[in-house]
Amino acid sequence: MTDIDDLLRRVSAEAGATVERLPAAVTAQELARAEESLGFALPPVLARLYHEVANGCFGPDYQLFPLLGDGRTAVATYHKERAGSVSGGSPYWPAGILPIMDWGCGMYAAVDCRSSEGTVLLFEPNGIEDDWHHAWYLDAESLAGWLETWLAGAGWYEEDPAEDAEPAEPRPWEMARQRLSEKK
Repeated sequence: MTDIDDLLRRVSAEAGATVERLPAAVTAQELARAEESLGFALPPVLARLYHEVANGCFGPDYQLFPLLGDGRTAVATYHKERAGSVSGGSPYWPAGILPIMDWGCGMYAAVDCRSSEGTVLLFEPNGIEDDWHHAWYLDAESLAGWLETWLAGAGWYEEDPAEDAEPAEPRPWEMARQRLSEKK
C-alpha cells in the first residue's frame, strides 16, 4: 500500500524540480467550488494533489490541467466533453470521468471520480466512429499507482523508459460500455 503523504512529497519534489514555476495549489474553497460545478467529489488523492502540490502544470509529458482558473482547465474540459457527448447521437464521455491531461491528438488521461482510488483511464478516440467504448482504456488501477509509474519513469508514454522498467500498455476498460450507457 502506498504511503500517500510520502507520495505527495515525492510528487511535489519532482514537480518543483522539473517546472520552473508551479502555480499555487487550490484553496479548500476553490476545491469545493470545482466539486460543486462538477456535481461530484474528487477522489482523495486527486483532491490532495490539487490542494497540496499545485493547481496542475506538472506531471508526465503535457502536464496536468489546472483544476480551475483561466484557460483550459480540468473542470472546463469535463463540461465541454460531457456537453458534446450528451448532445451528440453517440455518447463518448461518461459522467464522473474527469480529464486531467491532454496527451495530444485528441487523447486524454482521465480519472474516474466514482472510484475511491481514482482509476486512471486513457481516452484514445482516433479511428473510432460509433463504438466509443473502444476508445477507453485502463491506464492504472489508481491515481497513486499512476503517479508512482510517472516518478519511476516507467509509463507507456516514456520515449526512453527507465532501464529496469517494463511499461505496461493500457488495456481496454471493461466498464466503458456500461458507463457510456448511463444517462447520468
